[in-house]
Amino acid sequence: MHDRCQPPNIITYNSILDAFCKINCLDKAIALLTKIKEEGIQLDMFSYNILINGLCKGGRLEDALKVFEDLLVKGYNPNVYTYTIMIQGFCDKGLFDEALDLLSKMTDNGCTPNATTYEIIILSLFEENENDKAEKLLREMIARGLV
Repeated sequence: MHDRCQPPNIITYNSILDAFCKINCLDKAIALLTKIKEEGIQLDMFSYNILINGLCKGGRLEDALKVFEDLLVKGYNPNVYTYTIMIQGFCDKGLFDEALDLLSKMTDNGCTPNATTYEIIILSLFEENENDKAEKLLREMIARGLV
């Protein structure tokens, strides 16, 4: 692209970022994100969602949480997908209190959970025999009309 005077845009970079994350080249993904910023290209929430998802799936939940918290500090408004990625990451590690806390913060921050958000937590809770918590969330989900 450079040879043909076609500078990559955020969509091109997001595609490469996604590929790095899918093949678990997370350090290369982080390096690419740094390069994008250095080139003055504005990252979007899709870029961050790709990275956070890749970090969570790659077993680097703490790094994903740092990126997520950095977004909040910088004034970004994570969307339902961003929150759901982090909630999935917490559930995958058995960190249900953290997942439920983030669900609460999500609502407090004006981001409404969707059916997928609830289903991830509910199924994870049932798998760990946390039936009372799962049933409570299921009732909340139904009350919100998400069934």
